Formats: sequence, structure tokens, C-alpha cells
Amino acid sequence: MKNFNLFTIALLTLALSACGEYNKVLKSSDYNLKYDYAKRAFEQKKYVQAYTILEEVVPIFRTSDKAEESLYLLALSYYENKDYINSGSYFKKYYQQFPKGKYTELARYYAGYGYYLDSPDSQLDQSETLKAIEELQAFLDFFPKSEKVAIAQNAIFELQDKLVLKELENAQLYYNLGNYMGNNYEAAVITAKNAIKDYPYSKYKEQLEMLILKARFKEAEQSVQERKEERYRVVIDEYYSYINDYPDSGNRKEADNIFKIASKHVSDN
Repeated sequence: MKNFNLFTIALLTLALSACGEYNKVLKSSDYNLKYDYAKRAFEQKKYVQAYTILEEVVPIFRTSDKAEESLYLLALSYYENKDYINSGSYFKKYYQQFPKGKYTELARYYAGYGYYLDSPDSQLDQSETLKAIEELQAFLDFFPKSEKVAIAQNAIFELQDKLVLKELENAQLYYNLGNYMGNNYEAAVITAKNAIKDYPYSKYKEQLEMLILKARFKEAEQSVQERKEERYRVVIDEYYSYINDYPDSGNRKEADNIFKIASKHVSDN
């Protein structure tokens, strides 16, 4: 117990000493001292201390030979602390000020990848997702031979699928609303078709096409008599489009059943 208490006291003394040094550096007017401490703090993974000091130091160094490194380190400190909004802002500031700088490739990559890591679930606003795609695509355009190309490309595909999933969820919502306060089946079809047009290679394409078929079928089923045949013909067209693309789909039985019913309402089939 005595040894444990001594160890605890030693740790507290060390922590207080480190805290005291940090506070001393904060109050110092020696910016080189501050910068050296910030770099040391970063290496010790004390990212909050690092970027707190660097926020003060970077404007002072903006015309010095430390301008480039200090700005990049500020961005990286935020990134390592998982503050991707601030890190992205500073990475962007870096590559705009130093388009051919020592860290420009990494700055462009981390700007986009940070937004990718910060991209929310598909149900939420996708502004960060769009920003991530934009930054990562710019990274690929500027550095097509980078060793991080594959990572960036995979991140873009994942982000695009998230956007498609959001549209699939929107289309499904329209479908579920049916004819409540209007023809929501048509809205479901339009939403799904636009998603396919924008992202033709998405992993959700089959689900979108099946939803289009089901929406067209419901639309025909609930139509007034004089429009039923016309709309069932559209259902049959959608059916053939679907099975041509997915002949072995797990939804084939449901699709075939829709076709069977639709065919009974079309005079020349």
C-alpha cells in the first residue's frame, strides 16, 4: 500500500509538472518555444495542447520558413483528435496557400478522408458526404499515382452508395405513402430512376429497379378503369427490364407474379 501511494504521488507530481509547463508555454511570448512545445505535444499525442498553441503560432509564422509546416501540423492535430471539420478547413487552407508544397498531397487526401470519416448515417443530412466526395475526387485528379489512390477510390464508392441508400429510403417512403394526398408511387419511381441515372453502378441498383416495378404495379392496380391497361403495359415493360438485368434475382418470384397479374389486364398479351 505504501508503494502504491508513492507511485500515485509520483504520477500526480509528473502530471502537475507537465500541466505547469503547458501553462507556462501558453503565457510565453517566445513563439519558437511555443512551436517546439506544440511539436512535442503532437508527438506525445496531446493533440488539444498542440492545436491550441498552433492556433496562436500559425498566424505569426505565416511569412516565415515555418509557415508551411506549422499550418500542416495544425490541420493534422485536429485530424488526429477526430475533429474533421476543423482539420478539413485547415488542410484546404494549406493546399490553397501551398499548391506545390511538401505536404500538399497528404493535405488533399486527409481533407477528403476526414470528411469521409465524418460522413453521417444515410438518414441524416449528406452535406459532409458530398464534401468528402468532392475533396477525394480532387485528390485523385491532382495525384492519380499516389499510393493512397485505392483507399480514396473505395471511400468514394462507399460515399456514393450512402447517397444512393438515402434516395432508396426516400423512394421507399413515397412507396409506403401510396396515394395519400397524391400519387406518391410516381414520386417513388422518379426518385429511384434519378438515383440509378446518377449512380448506375451502385450496389443498390437492383433494389431500386424492383421498387420501380412494384410502384408501377401499385399505380396500375389503383388506377381508374380507363387508365388501367395503359399502366399495366408500363408494368410489363418494367418487368422485362428488371428480369433482363437480374434473371436470377431473389425477387424473381415476386416479379413473375406481378407480370402474371399485369398480363391479365392487357388485351394483346
